[in-house]
Amino acid sequence: MAMDNITLTSGMRQNLFSLQQTAKSMDVTQTRLSSGKRVNSALDDPIAFFAAQGHNQRAGDLAIRKDEMAEAIQTIKAADNGISAVLDLIASAKSTAQSAAANTSSTERATLAATYNELMSQIVTLTEDSFYKGINLLEGTTSSLQVTFDEAGGSTMEVSGVDGTGGLESHTATSWEAAAYASNITADIATLDAARDTLRTNSTTLSNQLSTISVRQDFTDKMINTLEDGAANLTNADLNEEGANMLMLQTRQQLGTTSLSMASQAAQAVLRLF
Repeated sequence: MAMDNITLTSGMRQNLFSLQQTAKSMDVTQTRLSSGKRVNSALDDPIAFFAAQGHNQRAGDLAIRKDEMAEAIQTIKAADNGISAVLDLIASAKSTAQSAAANTSSTERATLAATYNELMSQIVTLTEDSFYKGINLLEGTTSSLQVTFDEAGGSTMEVSGVDGTGGLESHTATSWEAAAYASNITADIATLDAARDTLRTNSTTLSNQLSTISVRQDFTDKMINTLEDGAANLTNADLNEEGANMLMLQTRQQLGTTSLSMASQAAQAVLRLF
């Protein structure tokens, strides 16, 4: 059964309309206060919404690249740690060779040669263990690391692998028990010095590449912050302003309710005529 039409006075109708508009405005303000954003959908401001969405999407893509750079840095650090340890082993091997050179006993030189060869074996083993996430940059030119800096994949850098043994992979003591042990040991020491110099050069190269990636990582971090700030500037609400708006709307709602009540009382005055 249809309800009969209810006729409102002009004053009541105007007050009701004002209350309805105030309620809509309060809903919008409450949404902004709860979300912290003045633009929550494309309906609020299409240009700002989609621009902010683009900034946030790019920031997300760059965050993935930043994580990849962090992993690349750890891979290079693993290689550099390996080189540092190999240099320590070379220093021990050189000390062993020098001790053998100063010893006139062939038996003791043989013992020292065995120690020397064990150090050479450890250099190879240590190099093989210097990997991170399956990548070992000390395996020579057969290994490499591709680092991507931008979200589109157009800005990259390749970190080439180096020989982590410095050329000592197959090296052993050269007949320290023989009569010509002095010259043999001198030659072995020269080989160690050459390997040491090569590894220092390799370490410098890796350090330079590490520095480049670190700079790009810092840049990416700042770019992400810039993009997120840009998105926030386009969509975030001024909570102080919205709070003040809410207080004003609540006051307006109370006044509207009072006005509606007064308009209703005017209509009820007609009843007193009967």
